[in-house]
Amino acid sequence: MVALRDRLTVPVLALGGSLMAVMQVVVVPLLPELPRLTGASAGAVSWMVTATLLTGAVLNPVLGRAGDMYGKKKVLLIALGMMTVGSLMCALTSDIRILIAARALQGAAAAVVPLSISLLRDELPPERTGSAVALMSSTVGIGAALGLPIAAIVVEYASWHVMFWGTTVIGALGTMLAWWAVRESPVREPGRFDMTGALGLALGLSLLLLGVSQGGQWGWTSPRILGLFVGSVCVLGLWWAQQLRAERPLVDLKLATSPRVALPHVAALLTGFAFYANSLVTAQLVQAPKATGYGLGLSIVATGLVLLPGGVTMLLLSSVSARLSAARGARVTLAIGTLVIAVGYGIRIIDSHSLVVIMLGSTVCATGTTFAYSALPTLILRAVPAGQTASANGVNVLMRTVGQAVSSAAVAAILVHHTSLLGGVPIPTLHGYLLAFAMAGTVAVVACAAALVIPADPTVRDTRRASSSSEEPRDEAFEGA
Repeated sequence: MVALRDRLTVPVLALGGSLMAVMQVVVVPLLPELPRLTGASAGAVSWMVTATLLTGAVLNPVLGRAGDMYGKKKVLLIALGMMTVGSLMCALTSDIRILIAARALQGAAAAVVPLSISLLRDELPPERTGSAVALMSSTVGIGAALGLPIAAIVVEYASWHVMFWGTTVIGALGTMLAWWAVRESPVREPGRFDMTGALGLALGLSLLLLGVSQGGQWGWTSPRILGLFVGSVCVLGLWWAQQLRAERPLVDLKLATSPRVALPHVAALLTGFAFYANSLVTAQLVQAPKATGYGLGLSIVATGLVLLPGGVTMLLLSSVSARLSAARGARVTLAIGTLVIAVGYGIRIIDSHSLVVIMLGSTVCATGTTFAYSALPTLILRAVPAGQTASANGVNVLMRTVGQAVSSAAVAAILVHHTSLLGGVPIPTLHGYLLAFAMAGTVAVVACAAALVIPADPTVRDTRRASSSSEEPRDEAFEGA
């Protein structure tokens, strides 16, 4: 029985990560119909996405720090439980206020991936850690790619409440499996929880992400948006000063600003931006009416199937990315991954009319994301003490989330400014979509540059040099982090 539990640890944690990603996208097929189904305005309905984004971003580093201090498995079960309760609330009501609150609860699941990665580092032998962490990091893309078509099919052929009943059952199963199969890590970071730091970070991030997510609707130069951004800068500035003075800070800023940690965080921000534009722009482009001259007029279900190969690719290549990191270093894997993302966008710019080429470009972007996302937690794990792995990876995932939010706002801004009228309705032009691809590809190239200047891990480098002293010299550029 013990051996069975040990073998199931990685699959169970991967299931939890995939469920988290599914919860993030599960309402996307519903958004056009939710105003009618709930009797709420389109603006109110949009908060079903915004609430999850905000709470996920805020709770990621907070729950990560709590896991380091009080037990990673314990906090993981709390996050999975909150996600499941939120799903149950969605299944039981059509009241938009309760639905938004439920979606906010589900945002806690964003901490599942960094907590799981930290557990894997603490519990698995070194030879298994690389592939397990790569798989865990890839579940973000796998769950999103698989969840969208499944949710669309359920919504189209059954009641939308059925979808949430299904996610409730799966969430409860995942929580029970995690309780049974996952061991609690003995690694702890003792001390008093920094509640002041947690509240300050929560307020500052909420103001920032609220401004980013609502800027398109409220107007980027409106007093509300400008006030949110100014407030965010002020609050985060005060939070930064408080963290530097705190005896046991929520985020160790001295560690977080060291090049070996700060540069992977920057790369995570840029990679999150580049990754999110792929699914966001592809979904809109293939659903555009055929009358535009470029759109394919696909249904939501068909759109999900277009993105499905990318998710399958991420699942299949996660072990390959781990082997590449072991052979060449996570820094090189990250650089290759971001460069492949840029190549995928290059394919999209060359041809965005053919469905085959669209799927090819999207899958290439997903391939690059697999390599990049698998390398990021490995870089963090090698750069921070064992007692801070969950909180440090929580910050890294937070940077991905911020990158995705900024990407969504930037893509929306480009498409809004490049439209043409079709039947009296403004529709984004193909030129607007190509500009969005070019922007995301450029960001991916910048992420590649950031990866290449990450300092190498001297311990790993020296070990490799010692083990390969009898071999031909290896180019210094390929020494890993």
